[in-house]
Amino acid sequence: MPPSMTERSANKLINGDVCHRTANGRKPSGINGFVKNNCSFQQQPQQKSRRPSEKSNHVARNASLYNKPFVEQFEETPLVVAVLTYMGYGILTIFGYLRDFLRDWGFEKCHVARERDAQKDFVPLYQDFENFYTRNLYMRIRDNWNRPICSVPGAKMDLVERVSKDYNWTFEHTGMVVREVINMGSYNYLGFAENTGSCAEAATASNSVYGVGVASTRYEMGNLDIHEEMEQLVARFLGVESAMAFGMGFATNSMNIPALAGKGCLILSDELNHASLVLGARLSGSTIRVFKHNNMVSLEKMLKDAIVHGQPRTHRPWKKILILVEGIYSMEGSIVRLPEVIALKKRYKAYLYLDEAHSIGALGPHGGGVVDYFGLDPKDVDIMMGTFTKSFGAAGGYIGGKRELIDYLRSHSHSAIYATSMSPPVAQQIITSMKIIMGEDGTTLGADRLRQLSENTTYFRRKLREMGFIIYGNNDSPVVPMMLYMPAKIGAFGREMLKRNIGTVVVGFPATPIIESRARFCVSAAHTRDMLDTALEAISEVGDVLQLKYSRHHRRHNLPSSLGPWSSEEWRLQDSSRVKPSVM
Repeated sequence: MPPSMTERSANKLINGDVCHRTANGRKPSGINGFVKNNCSFQQQPQQKSRRPSEKSNHVARNASLYNKPFVEQFEETPLVVAVLTYMGYGILTIFGYLRDFLRDWGFEKCHVARERDAQKDFVPLYQDFENFYTRNLYMRIRDNWNRPICSVPGAKMDLVERVSKDYNWTFEHTGMVVREVINMGSYNYLGFAENTGSCAEAATASNSVYGVGVASTRYEMGNLDIHEEMEQLVARFLGVESAMAFGMGFATNSMNIPALAGKGCLILSDELNHASLVLGARLSGSTIRVFKHNNMVSLEKMLKDAIVHGQPRTHRPWKKILILVEGIYSMEGSIVRLPEVIALKKRYKAYLYLDEAHSIGALGPHGGGVVDYFGLDPKDVDIMMGTFTKSFGAAGGYIGGKRELIDYLRSHSHSAIYATSMSPPVAQQIITSMKIIMGEDGTTLGADRLRQLSENTTYFRRKLREMGFIIYGNNDSPVVPMMLYMPAKIGAFGREMLKRNIGTVVVGFPATPIIESRARFCVSAAHTRDMLDTALEAISEVGDVLQLKYSRHHRRHNLPSSLGPWSSEEWRLQDSSRVKPSVM
């Protein structure tokens, strides 16, 4: 396990720049594993040697910056599994070249886009390897993606049944519907993707007043009072001076980063950042350097080098250094080490761009994302970005920060100037759901959903680990990647789960490293205990059939079938004889 910071850096953080904590006028609670600042921590002793399987526990070494235990698990891939995975891809590649040979000689029909014979001598329009992967590997398991849904994508959903008669090149609908499929793949963290309740009613009412579309940009005739109300509410929710909203979450990153950085600027980007952040950084024209995922040693080294050496060739100081990180990394389930990132950006006078697409609403005792989760001051984050597509059950994204920043973006952002305004029913969905989370609707529904999501996450992650699966990420992350590894098991797992009426998302190359294919579960507050138990039973059954229980960690046996009130803390007290004390 690489250390989070060097010993020298740790001493600097303790004695020098630190992160400011704030309660935002609210008392801390026990939701989502949040504990008070009087929690004690222990520094991890440096290990001279360890087994590969012990790479799994990533514990924050800078304990003084954290007000709660921070442990993430990334268990090492078993050597035999890694070898068999490479062999599987090798066999598929050999057969792929054989089938390409048969296609070139007309023995097999090719359905994908290819270069025309008349343009063979030109620069290729299609990348050869990407096309090779699509037609020979992806097409074998294409039936696991793009399944048509004919209901609200809530805790349960209905799927349109389809079949393929040409090995997944094309699909035909049978006219049948697969009903009551437990949805373990949608980003419906707080359960607001629903067609009943106060959110649906408010959105329907706004449709009768404003209609569906605005047919203009915010700068022309598309700035409605409901948009301004939404932005003021977002700013209040985030604890920042001002905020602005955009109609598309992807464009919030890709179109606003170029407005914040340009030639002569340096962008330091986490290696696992989302494609929207990567695209925005490339479009900006800035110099981009990538640091290791959540590795503060790597980030600090790049910051030092940037300040010492400056720009290439001229060695002039960088005009601006911008650090790009995410709150929750959607493929790893890991949480950014925000206290350490803030301390580093303060020491080296850099700017911080935080993408909270998956963390806003899903983390923190009040649903305020990673800033709320760690109990930090929102003013320490220069640019707070997030989306409304996950926890709020809506669409679009936002950027929050100082008023000067937002005023600048309103006149310089391509998304703000040229994009059509957000649909009014969508804006109303955001307003209503956000007020519920904040408790401004006069009920405890928001707090109940936050607590339910935390308990569901703890329960689901622990049960998978006890079954013997390798799962990645932070214990508090509702994104739960479960490792599949082998290419043949990607499609098999998705199909077998659907046979058991469980809808899952399977992910492989190029979205993940080639030997780290996985199933990604998204836990929701809308999931009931029975739903999770049904899903866990199916996962365990399929895991036995496909031999997916790779973990070499000790598995608990004879576990109680019911965990009572779902509280992980109470479960530890009841089963304290089998639980080791937390180290931090």
